[in-house]
Amino acid sequence: MSKMMQEPTFLILTALADAAQHGYGIIADVERISAGRTRLRAGTLYAALDRLRSEGLVAPDREEVVDGRLRRYYRLTDEGAAALAAEVEALRRRTEVAARRLAALPRLHGGGAPAFDGGPR
Repeated sequence: MSKMMQEPTFLILTALADAAQHGYGIIADVERISAGRTRLRAGTLYAALDRLRSEGLVAPDREEVVDGRLRRYYRLTDEGAAALAAEVEALRRRTEVAARRLAALPRLHGGGAPAFDGGPR
């Protein structure tokens, strides 16, 4: 069984599944995808992109100069798309199990999950 993907990796790959993007675009997209919960710093992003490049999951796409600064775009590789698809399927399976188990819970105290009774005595 493979190890679960770290959330920043999952979000970076998800951002790149839409289209090739440069660093700031990835940072903004990750924040959007995570509803503001994940805010990558530039150093964290570029370290992750270096690791993902060495793993063959992302690759440089193109470079352009904007306002005198170099912008490097990254794209998802076929291997990256396969890794993201596998993670999505694993998350889907875990989510389905959790949803089934929650649906089977006895409804106590007016509806939601059972009340916590303080645990073992």
